[in-house]
Amino acid sequence: MKLGFFTACLPQLPLQQLAEWAAAHDFDALEIAAWPRSDSRQFEASHIDVASLTTREAEKIRADLDARRIHISSLAYYDNNLHPDLAVREQIHAHLRRCIDAAQMLGCGLVGTFIGRDPSLSVCDNLKLAETQLPPLVEYARIRDVRLMVENCPMLGWHPDGYPGNLGYSREFWEWMFRLGFYLNYDPSHLAWLAIDPVAAITSQPDRIAHVQAKDVEINQAARDEIGIFGRAINRTDPWDNGWYRYRVPGLGSIDWRRIIDTLYQVGFDGVVSVEHEDPVWAGTEHRLLDGLLIAHSTLRPLVRHLSDGTNMS
Repeated sequence: MKLGFFTACLPQLPLQQLAEWAAAHDFDALEIAAWPRSDSRQFEASHIDVASLTTREAEKIRADLDARRIHISSLAYYDNNLHPDLAVREQIHAHLRRCIDAAQMLGCGLVGTFIGRDPSLSVCDNLKLAETQLPPLVEYARIRDVRLMVENCPMLGWHPDGYPGNLGYSREFWEWMFRLGFYLNYDPSHLAWLAIDPVAAITSQPDRIAHVQAKDVEINQAARDEIGIFGRAINRTDPWDNGWYRYRVPGLGSIDWRRIIDTLYQVGFDGVVSVEHEDPVWAGTEHRLLDGLLIAHSTLRPLVRHLSDGTNMS
């Protein structure tokens, strides 16, 4: 198992600088953000320009990271693959295919995405839509020896009333999306606030967990007692904030990381545990963001062992 972090929290820093910092602070891997360089929406981190990446450039990136002993765990492009605007949906699919091509060139083998949702349709109709729209993307990845994986994030801000905007957020959807050929980028923080046991989720189908995102969650029980599990409805100024929980770096929320990591070892997971830093307390400046990553490291590194840690006592 390796310990890494998701580069999206530091969009202003170039990949080489992030890799140098990661190596200097005892991280093993980077989950690399690869949104379109021209994307002006919320998610604009782009540490590799997959639209223009050449084989030669990919080899240079690999060589630079290899020299620092930093592994590429995944390319990350989390967007709505069922976007209601057909033109936007095709742009998303086209960029996802570029990410898959780049992953093949880089030899990392994983690309992270979402199922998404058309909020104007029912859940059942969205499932039918996905069954026609998404298998060609899975097949495009498969023939390039790349696996597409879905993070189990509800993406509340994609729905006008703050309901789930990504149909892959709970175990109810996982068997369905696995049949379509997707794998799971397992994030326990979303399961915890949805009142789903994150440990039981690991053991349900461990062979489909391709990657782990390490994010914690802090629950404000008093606020939930007032507004309910669906969150603030009348005065919801931020579509992404339901008013009673917030994400934290590992160690500062309610997740039992000892049980999570131990269970991952028990089921044979040997991939990357990647810190996804969305903690508003440790944000605002580059220095605080990096400190947040170090807090996560201090929580997880004692649990996520280096492969070289074992000593031959014979």
